[in-house]
Amino acid sequence: MDRHISREIDARSLRGLAHPLRVRLLGLLRTDGPATASRLAELVGERSGTTSWHLRQLAEHGFIEQDTERGNRRERWWRAAQDSTRLQTEKFTGDPDTRESLTVLLHEFVTQHYRRSAEFAASVGEWPPDWVRAAEVSDWQLSLSAAELERLTAEMAELAERYRREPSEGDEQVAVQLQAFPRRGPSA
Repeated sequence: MDRHISREIDARSLRGLAHPLRVRLLGLLRTDGPATASRLAELVGERSGTTSWHLRQLAEHGFIEQDTERGNRRERWWRAAQDSTRLQTEKFTGDPDTRESLTVLLHEFVTQHYRRSAEFAASVGEWPPDWVRAAEVSDWQLSLSAAELERLTAEMAELAERYRREPSEGDEQVAVQLQAFPRRGPSA
C-alpha cells in the first residue's frame, strides 16, 4: 500500500469481521502482503476451501480485495483494502445486536497481540543486540480519569503515526501495540 488507509468499523462490518479466522487472515494480509487462499490455509492450518470462504466474507465487507495484478483464472490473490482498522468500541457496547460480535472481535484483537508478543519472546535470542535493545515490553499502572486516558491514547496514536513511512533498506516490520484500559481493583 502506497499510503495509509484506515477503515472505521460500523455495525455491519463488525459482524462481518468478528470471527477468529477472519481476524487472523486480515492480519496476515496486512503484515505479509497479498496471498492466495491456499497459502493462507498453510499459514493458519486450515483447508483452502475454508480460507476461501472466509476471504470472500472479508471481501464482501470491504476489508480485502482481489489483487488483479497477480494470479490467473485458477489462482486468486487477495490483498488488504486498508492497512488499519479503527474500532470505536463505545458505539457498540449498548447495542444488544452487536454485543456478541464486539466481544469476539476484541478477544481476537487481544489474542493477536498476545501471539505477536509471544513470537518475539520466543525468538528474542535470534535478533541482533541493537534490535533487542530497541524493543520494549513494559507496562505501567496509572491512576487516570476517563478524559486523561482518552488523551493518553490519542497522543500515543499520534506519536506512532509520526513514524509511519514506506519501508527502507535495513528496516524490519515493527509491531506497536497499545493496550490501555481501566481495570477494577480488589474489592475493599
